[in-house]
Amino acid sequence: MSRRDDGVRNAWMVVATREIVVRALNKGFLIGLLVTIALIGGLIGFSAYMENRAESFDVAVVAGDDDAAAALQAAAEGRGTTDEPDQEPDDTVGLTVVRVADADAAEAALQEETADAWLSSGTPGSPGWTLSGWREPDGTLARLIDATVRDQVLAERATEAGTSVDALTAGSEVETERLDGNPVDPQVALVAGFLLAFLFFMGAVGSGSMIAGSVIEEKQSRLVEIIATAVPLRQLLAGKIVGSSVIALGQNLVLAAVGLVGASFTDLSAILPSMTATMLWFVVFFTVGFVAVAALYAVAGSLASRTEDLQYTTSPLMMLLMGVYVVTFSADGVLERVLSYIPPASIVSMPVRVLDGDALWWEPLVSLGILVVATLGAVLLSERAYRGALMQTGGRVSWRSAIAAERGTTLGA
Repeated sequence: MSRRDDGVRNAWMVVATREIVVRALNKGFLIGLLVTIALIGGLIGFSAYMENRAESFDVAVVAGDDDAAAALQAAAEGRGTTDEPDQEPDDTVGLTVVRVADADAAEAALQEETADAWLSSGTPGSPGWTLSGWREPDGTLARLIDATVRDQVLAERATEAGTSVDALTAGSEVETERLDGNPVDPQVALVAGFLLAFLFFMGAVGSGSMIAGSVIEEKQSRLVEIIATAVPLRQLLAGKIVGSSVIALGQNLVLAAVGLVGASFTDLSAILPSMTATMLWFVVFFTVGFVAVAALYAVAGSLASRTEDLQYTTSPLMMLLMGVYVVTFSADGVLERVLSYIPPASIVSMPVRVLDGDALWWEPLVSLGILVVATLGAVLLSERAYRGALMQTGGRVSWRSAIAAERGTTLGA
């Protein structure tokens, strides 16, 4: 076999290398990647801040209302009135007691916003506790005060009865248990589904559009006619698919790594093993599925004769990918199980089911097998349409015309 034959046989590697280098050095691609990384980092940072930030409240108490003052002091120290030594203070809520002369002064403090709320323990004729605010009192503050007051009243009643709080509450603890064994909350799975759908949509549309743009650029400038004399069209298509797939996969690996590292600094760190397994499945599914997407976008580029035609030839793909994006992250129950076996929705739905603990061990393998078969079919069909449409420059070409032209060329040969 001659060196020329070896060069032709490996021409796809040259094309793939060129696609990778051109895309990696593209300023628009790099800026978009950096902006996306910054957005992910910012969202994770904001989430971590919201989880760990301390809230501070100023609560008024009227002079002489010792019960209210004691309850606020206990709440400020992060404990109940039982003085349990193993009860750790709550650092996320801070309380400051604002002492006022009377009820009128408390109302004035609320109106002037020098106090966030006013706690009163009531009178012998009206023994109920009241947490007042100029508007609706904050929910976090209300829950804290409610728990503290309950502990205080329980302690007082226990003392009057000659017993203790521990004796009264013995055996009343309720432990929670999740029988499916999956530590992931459904809300976390929902957010993960949205993020995976977003990664799939951005990677597929961004890289796919670059492929279509590259094809039409070469076709419109007649450069492809020169390339075709040295590189078989089949290998030209293969090189573009491989190159764009490497870039898309690398982009998603970077974004996934940023997301996982960021999640380790939040409350999601406890479920990182489950999230890591899900991301690995997503990478595998995306790698296989994007090959089909890349092939279809290459055909969309070859069907056009001018850059202006791309919006027409790529719109069906855009609608398909947008449908996958919208449906997959919001799907649940039977619909989600069905979508997890239907390409390209399975690229997102099956990894989400793995995270949710809903998929048996063999289900991702079966779904991946279906995706592989679908991808092979899409590539073979796209290869025929690509070869039939690439050299036609008289206007937009339909899929049927492209396949018919390729068949005619093959029969003529």
